[in-house]
Amino acid sequence: MHSPMRLSQPCPKRRSDEVLRTVALMGTFVTIHVVGHVVGHEGDPGPAERSEKAVDRAFEWFCRVEECCTRFEAQSEVMQLTTRVGAPVRVSAILYEAVQFALAVAEESDGAFDPTVGYAMEERGFNREYRTGKTIRTALDFSGSVNYRDVRLDADRKTITLLRPLILDLGAVAKGLAVDLAARELRPCKNFAINAGGDLFLGGCNPDGQPWSIGIRHPRSDDELIDSVRISNRAVCTSGDYERRSSKHDGHHILDPRTGSSANAVASVTVIAPTAMLADALATAAFSLGPAEGMQLFDRLGVDGLIISPELEQYATRGMRDYH
Repeated sequence: MHSPMRLSQPCPKRRSDEVLRTVALMGTFVTIHVVGHVVGHEGDPGPAERSEKAVDRAFEWFCRVEECCTRFEAQSEVMQLTTRVGAPVRVSAILYEAVQFALAVAEESDGAFDPTVGYAMEERGFNREYRTGKTIRTALDFSGSVNYRDVRLDADRKTITLLRPLILDLGAVAKGLAVDLAARELRPCKNFAINAGGDLFLGGCNPDGQPWSIGIRHPRSDDELIDSVRISNRAVCTSGDYERRSSKHDGHHILDPRTGSSANAVASVTVIAPTAMLADALATAAFSLGPAEGMQLFDRLGVDGLIISPELEQYATRGMRDYH
């Protein structure tokens, strides 16, 4: 559960008005750092208590999103869809938003990003629950190929229909969604950082009153940074081919849905965007698209990014210079 991004801590001693907490959630460690107390009203709890409660509520969003969107729990909402193929299923607002967004990115990337890779992920050994180590195996017939067009949404009824047997893998959007919901909860704090294993949202300033400094890991060295950026009121996400490795096949956890194998066109992708859900999904899409098409996708959608090839060549949008 190592993070591909590192949040620099300029102050050796924490201030009395800081909250810093880390919890294991969604297959990684989630750290929330709040600087400064929440402004309250007469009769409200004290400033320190308000900040602590805001952090409590932020972590609750990670729990709620995980309960809805994890494929590692047979009773989760997204896995219950698998048992009702062909029938419209009314779902929670959280699951609907995650699936709707995933399908939109799949369409925008022409299938380079595709949330219907869940069964392929199981087959490649990415089916172990991170807390218990229990292996998940879905006992259904998944013969034949599937893609994102096999999922239908009804916006009025908030239903999802799987047209064919498939497993939705929302790993590339759910964690980002949780970060965004947590960030919304922390808005009254103004200055905060959320780091969910490489999915970050940075609000306001760090303890020194400067934009948050984020180090981007070198894809071939655990202890080396290949770049760093300074971020305020934006999300930044990095995905790398050095992260989770398959226990059954050679390769990592980011699959090219068009081949069913680990995407190998790039070594690392970093995206800076207004939301973590967008940044995470586009970083995943760029893995399959490769540097040239990945950069085109970033330009088309108005985000900034850095793509590092397996040969360690760097491709950056023009806007990346604004973050140095």
